[in-house]
Amino acid sequence: MQAQQAHVRSGPLIAIKAAHTLVWALFAGCIVAIPFASWRGEHRAAAWLIAIVFVEVAVLALNRMRCPLTGWAGRYTNDRRDNFDIYLPLWLARHNKSIFGALYVAGAAFALVRWLRDSG
Repeated sequence: MQAQQAHVRSGPLIAIKAAHTLVWALFAGCIVAIPFASWRGEHRAAAWLIAIVFVEVAVLALNRMRCPLTGWAGRYTNDRRDNFDIYLPLWLARHNKSIFGALYVAGAAFALVRWLRDSG
């Protein structure tokens, strides 16, 4: 057990988890910001945020709906809990895609409706 714990706390795994958490925070922030930018009439900013997140969705789609960092983290631990590769609570890591996927779709739809309303 101690050998596994030492292995789980390896330097590369900590670095990958920190990087993954930072990347997650960037994309989560973009998703949350979409409807706010749109609400303020900043349609160009909302479109950029949607596009930035769409690139991440494409990366996930090309990687079988897994972040590439997950594979890298897996090289440094046998742990496979939903949050083994990121510093998020287990429940959030487990439901991350459904929560933020729904927020992304809703935010993009809201932005589209606001843009159509403001441009017409």
